[in-house]
Amino acid sequence: MKNIQSQRYPICILSVSLVQVALFLIITICSSSSTLLLSAEAALIPPARFDGFVYNKAVHGEDTIAIEAFFDPVCPDSRDAWAPLKSALQHYGSRVSLVVHPFPLPYHDNAFVTSRALHIVNSLNPSATYHTLELFFKHQEKFYNKQTHELSRATIVDQVVKLVADATGNTSLSALESGFNNRKTDLMTRVSFKYGCTRGVFGTPFFFVNGFSLPDSGSAIDYKGWRNIIDPLLVAQGQKNEGAHRSFL
Repeated sequence: MKNIQSQRYPICILSVSLVQVALFLIITICSSSSTLLLSAEAALIPPARFDGFVYNKAVHGEDTIAIEAFFDPVCPDSRDAWAPLKSALQHYGSRVSLVVHPFPLPYHDNAFVTSRALHIVNSLNPSATYHTLELFFKHQEKFYNKQTHELSRATIVDQVVKLVADATGNTSLSALESGFNNRKTDLMTRVSFKYGCTRGVFGTPFFFVNGFSLPDSGSAIDYKGWRNIIDPLLVAQGQKNEGAHRSFL
């Protein structure tokens, strides 16, 4: 992938050494924070609810194929990965569930603010969370490093709020603005990043199926690829259920 000053970012992957550095910085920052800040952050680890956003309010049953996706809203590879994954979800229906975890990569300047926006929207209107993610993917270039390097953080947040208001309704504009002043949404976004680190995530997109990571992380999987992954699992489930039925008889 080309240099970040061109139309696309470099491959959205962190090397293992960079992950170690990131974790070291997290520990250093946390250790130097005030007691009050540590108390507030510690209260969210483990978080009160499982990290991530459930797609289409899917219910995870015993035989449901569970997909977890780690996306950076301003990562081109995450954007390219979404359409084929969404098509696969529509094909399989209730047989497959999805949880998306925001994973803001540190070299994407606006990854954290857009990931935080997802948490804010999810707290205001969970049904709009995925629409918001798709808005970020659609208008992603507005938030690339080169396009925003001369903008202040306040200006970028204002642009994010106005864009996200399209997903949640203009009446939520003040609520969105308040969300960026709420320490809890900041901490929730940090928890998402830390959760990804605990799972060994080092880039985006990064996928897990039934708890196991897929190879070729950092690259989009096309629709055929998802069919090749999921179909054999459903066949194996069918064989298992059929065998159990014969044993019962």
